[in-house]
Amino acid sequence: MRHALDPETFPRPLRPLARKVRDHVRLDEADALLALTTPHVLDLGRLADAVRREMHGDVAFYNLNRHINPTNVCVYTYNCKFCSFAALKGEPHAWEMTLEEVWQNAADQGGNDVTEFHIVGGVHPELGLDWYERMLAGLRQRFPAAHLKAFTAIEIGWFARKEKLAIREVLERLVAAGLGSLPGGGAEIFHPEVRAVICDGKLDADEWLEVHRVAHSMGLKSNCTMLYGHVERPEHRVDHLMKLRALQDETGGFNAFIPLAYHPENNYLGLKYHTTGLDDLRHIAASRLVLDNIPHLKAYWVMITPKLAQLALSFGADDLDGTVVRETIYHMAGAETVQAMPVAELERVIRAAGFTPVERDTLYNPVRRAA
Repeated sequence: MRHALDPETFPRPLRPLARKVRDHVRLDEADALLALTTPHVLDLGRLADAVRREMHGDVAFYNLNRHINPTNVCVYTYNCKFCSFAALKGEPHAWEMTLEEVWQNAADQGGNDVTEFHIVGGVHPELGLDWYERMLAGLRQRFPAAHLKAFTAIEIGWFARKEKLAIREVLERLVAAGLGSLPGGGAEIFHPEVRAVICDGKLDADEWLEVHRVAHSMGLKSNCTMLYGHVERPEHRVDHLMKLRALQDETGGFNAFIPLAYHPENNYLGLKYHTTGLDDLRHIAASRLVLDNIPHLKAYWVMITPKLAQLALSFGADDLDGTVVRETIYHMAGAETVQAMPVAELERVIRAAGFTPVERDTLYNPVRRAA
């Protein structure tokens, strides 16, 4: 597909980038900075679409997933100024599920008819690793058909500190209980200048990367993320993407990258602006071009709306996430999207964009190609 790209048809500032993309030359930091700042977003999308179609043709993926957030009580409530989800124990909006409530929540959301349970929560100061082992084991026993994608690197790092265990020991215990993969949250922006403002005191970039490095060495797959649109500068985003790409070169363990747009409501960061549609499409397209070794790129419809996620399929994304049903984290931050999208609507959105819907499992094995 890329051989059809004619660099001369692009705006002059993008022509060197277009030549590299056409010739399969890896982008460097200067190229990444250009991609993340160019006003020529439609042309950038053309480049990303060429790469996306070479990798995946006209296929667009989705899955049957459900979100479970066992608790929002978190030791980092005041550290993570961008977070609208976390609470201190005893606050009116705090919650803590019992194990039985977690299992019932899963049953109420479809049980064995679900492909994946996506499980993340607050870093609870009291719940021990054994509680989470029992949670996973109970889910696996009751719903053996569902893949358990659970725990950010922040949660894994906390378990290790609290229990005085190595990261590998924590992961080995969780895998034995039923853990199937890691969702990839908690990365935010890696650069220490930004973390000092938005999440001071939380796991740093090297620790986040080490959790995923160890997981990958054990054969666990994971996703990775970047939270953009707050106090970071373009060079911070470049640094973030390059660190992810370097780890993927080393381990090959990332399944998908998910760019996450910051939502400003109900948190302590004090910002009032949202990202624009062009911001979101630029980040999706730039990420597809820079992260040449991560196979999938997700346009998370809950965060950027189904309409923009649909458009993102022509800007480098190949996955819309899934059916979801009950999403808490971004709705507490002001997301106004619906809580669920039925399979028929996901497939309609994908077809209307000119792509072929394919249901996948968590590890991107096709489950069903839509008729």
